[in-house]
Amino acid sequence: MTNRPTEFFEAASTLAVVVSSNEPLLFLSEDQRVIAASASFCRAFDIDPATVPGKRLDALGNGEWAMPTLASLLKATASGKAQISAYEIDLKRPDQKTRQLVVHARTLDDGDKDHVRLLLAVTDVTDARAETRLNNDLVRDNAMLMQEVQHRVANSLQIIASVLMQSARRVQSEEVRGHLHNAHHRVMSIAALQRQLSTSKGGNVELKTYLTQLCQSLGASMIAEPDRLSIAVTVDDSAVDADVSVSLGLIVTELVINALKHAFPDQPSGTIAIDYRSDGGDWTLSVSDNGIGMPEGSDAPKAGLGSGIVEALVKNLQGEIRMSDADPGTAVTIAHRGPPVRHADLSTAV
Repeated sequence: MTNRPTEFFEAASTLAVVVSSNEPLLFLSEDQRVIAASASFCRAFDIDPATVPGKRLDALGNGEWAMPTLASLLKATASGKAQISAYEIDLKRPDQKTRQLVVHARTLDDGDKDHVRLLLAVTDVTDARAETRLNNDLVRDNAMLMQEVQHRVANSLQIIASVLMQSARRVQSEEVRGHLHNAHHRVMSIAALQRQLSTSKGGNVELKTYLTQLCQSLGASMIAEPDRLSIAVTVDDSAVDADVSVSLGLIVTELVINALKHAFPDQPSGTIAIDYRSDGGDWTLSVSDNGIGMPEGSDAPKAGLGSGIVEALVKNLQGEIRMSDADPGTAVTIAHRGPPVRHADLSTAV
């Protein structure tokens, strides 16, 4: 007797909260009769609020809420054996679009200990799921389009390289032939860069695989005697932005081409070594050879297109370039101070 006013007050407060909720809510008895429904529930599912109280859940509307699985889960929740959390259901109504709903249910103590009460929350996710599917379709379509563009770019580069080689065979001038061969090598290096970037995921490129495969491509296209000349790559596990990787790849390409052309004119064997390592926010790239070293005086080669490309790329990377005697051979080192990249050591020979 003494507890009835408190119980009545708690029950009235619960009813008020449910009815005024902005979210679709149902307040149910243990036998799944509706004690109260929020106005938002009635609006969302086109149900007359005056017809709701006292009705069984499976009789709401035109019977579309008569779902055996939902009823079983609510019964188990009322007995304490289960709890509905983010259970998905399809609400099917005549002549209307099927709605995808996510429901949550829990027992609620409203002060009456002798009767179990259930609070059922309903979220309509139809539009959200449709938007997600649309976004996924757009991502998939964009990926397919990008893949097609990459194939077309690769094919175009192969055609250009083929035309350059055909032109080199036809011309009489050794100087022009040399320029065409250089252009061919550069096109092939760009093709190798394009293949690497097309297989990279996300915004970062792993330099270990990237530079190793690039040098494999350069070796295959430029080294006629693999037993005499080789390229060795030592790269840590750094990953950099795609645009940075392109600049690094082009720098390596130009320096390797230069070494293959000038470092080993008469030597029986030789090696070009590429090394990349990072430490916190700093990284260093070096390309060295064990060839004849740097010619001096009148024998020193004039700066050409390759040198200009390297200097421009290094400047763009805000790095510093230094050339030194490797004793034997020549070493070109590019040093940069900047944001941290991931790093660890791994050596690979190609």
